[in-house]
Amino acid sequence: MSLLSAHPRLIAEVCTDLSSRFGPLDFMSELLPFRYTRYYESEMGADLRRRLVSFQNLIAPDTLPEIKLATNALENACADEQEKRRINIDPGYIALSHVILATCKGFSHRPYLRDGVYADLTLIFRAQSFQALEWTFPDYGSAEMIQLLNTIRSNYLAQWRAVKSEDVPKP
Repeated sequence: MSLLSAHPRLIAEVCTDLSSRFGPLDFMSELLPFRYTRYYESEMGADLRRRLVSFQNLIAPDTLPEIKLATNALENACADEQEKRRINIDPGYIALSHVILATCKGFSHRPYLRDGVYADLTLIFRAQSFQALEWTFPDYGSAEMIQLLNTIRSNYLAQWRAVKSEDVPKP
């Protein structure tokens, strides 16, 4: 998940809440300055920071709509008195071949899943690294973000191999 806010303490509190809902974290980035667009400033303020987190518990991709709806509810619970979001939470998942984010905004490259949630194919894995696509948001296509997501993918690959080896009967 990616968490975006002008309030570092809120990011930390939401990480704790997400961990209680989805399990222990296995990765947490530093707070990263968000300088790619001013799109969120009118609602969330300036000096936005981003933190990437991932969880030890692997998810089934078909649970992404439920997760997106849960994170939307958490965003709403953290809103200010004028019902403006103070935090943006982008859930998604990493597979060996791609990064998928959940969104409630449809577009030509975003297939509908269910319950108002779409899958956004954000990055693909090719030539030993994630690669941006023509529609990838600039922040997700940045070298810094790709490096972080490659690290999370490496963690996922180790988890996936461990699960696969548990499925194989021992002699």
